[in-house]
Amino acid sequence: MRKDVVVLGAGIVGVSAAIHLQKRGRSVLLVDKRTPGLETSFGNAGLIQREGVYPYGFPHDFGALLRYALNNTIDAHYHLAALPKIAPFLFQYWMHSRPAQHKAIARLYAPLIENSVTEHMALADEAGSADLIRPTGWMKVFRSDKAMEEQLRDAEQVKRDFGVNFVGLNTKDVAEREPHLKAELKGGIHWTDPAAIFDPYNLVLSYVELFEKLGGEVAAGDAKTLEQTSDGWRLQTEKGPFEARDVVVALGPWADVVMKKLGYHFPLAVKRGYHMHYKPEGNAVLNRPTLDFERGYFLAPMAKGIRLTTGAEFADRDAPKTPVQLQRAEPIARAFFPLGERVDPEPWMGMRPCTPDMMPIIGQAPRHKNLWLTFGHAHHGMTLGPVTGRLISEMITGQPTIVDPKPYRPERFSV
Repeated sequence: MRKDVVVLGAGIVGVSAAIHLQKRGRSVLLVDKRTPGLETSFGNAGLIQREGVYPYGFPHDFGALLRYALNNTIDAHYHLAALPKIAPFLFQYWMHSRPAQHKAIARLYAPLIENSVTEHMALADEAGSADLIRPTGWMKVFRSDKAMEEQLRDAEQVKRDFGVNFVGLNTKDVAEREPHLKAELKGGIHWTDPAAIFDPYNLVLSYVELFEKLGGEVAAGDAKTLEQTSDGWRLQTEKGPFEARDVVVALGPWADVVMKKLGYHFPLAVKRGYHMHYKPEGNAVLNRPTLDFERGYFLAPMAKGIRLTTGAEFADRDAPKTPVQLQRAEPIARAFFPLGERVDPEPWMGMRPCTPDMMPIIGQAPRHKNLWLTFGHAHHGMTLGPVTGRLISEMITGQPTIVDPKPYRPERFSV
């Protein structure tokens, strides 16, 4: 059997790429080992982060570094045994996070972020799932005046440089927006341009259904079986072997499964993260996703309940779960908002694929014709899936691109 394009990976990035290629007249096969949307795209804070023009950097504040070194925080945790392996990545990550470099990266990153909400809404409208995306923005709240003042200064800078809108909140303002918060708060920032996803998994599934309505095909298969042919690529699937002229690698943290086999060694690391859902107590309502900034955890209203998410865990990708950050966060979150019983039988864990310069890898592989790469979206996979899918499809089909793809080219790394 033959297709024009095979897309490897059925998370939000791969699904979006498959849709846009199908819309542009290509016959597309979407392949994953699991049901679409069940890996990293399943568990996240449910945000389309229009304000996120500065990708999450490595802290340069000595106090923060010391706090993380003690390895007892909610927002960061590491496996000591993994440090020797990931130390080169962490050093490069730290170097790229220096203030001047971080600011330069934000300028390159912003064009993708600027199109994040509009591209999501275009797909959601077409898929009939726009009700899963809510224009509530999200809140960052503070327990100290110092933290609030520093963050407000940063927010003003982001607004001046990138036109992102926010509202500064005092204690009363926070209480009016979220009357069921129980903590003593000094104020907050309400980012008003982002959108909140009420059910990320079902949003991805709605995009898969749209892809199939457009004539696309989905199959289970193992990316390890990919091999080059004289005129393209071949892959084994549950439906038999498929051949295609082009292949898109959208495998997120598993991109190395294909790339190393083909001789590429991208500096890709993972930040693992956890979530758990809770029933709200009584009539308590959380109206929008909210970050308890100084404690380092996030609460988001979801279809399944209130989702508590943690920060980053630095560990080997395939190491057993160690949800200690959830254990640290839960009692603090219960004192912050009236969380009831746990809904999930066990904590969910996912993996964010990260590059040291905090930008995704998007473009054609340097040494293989018709091998296209789109991975490394770190904390912004859900945010950037649709705009990335459009961009890579435009590159493959030779159309004018929505943004300049040059900053995200694979060749920026020596691989």
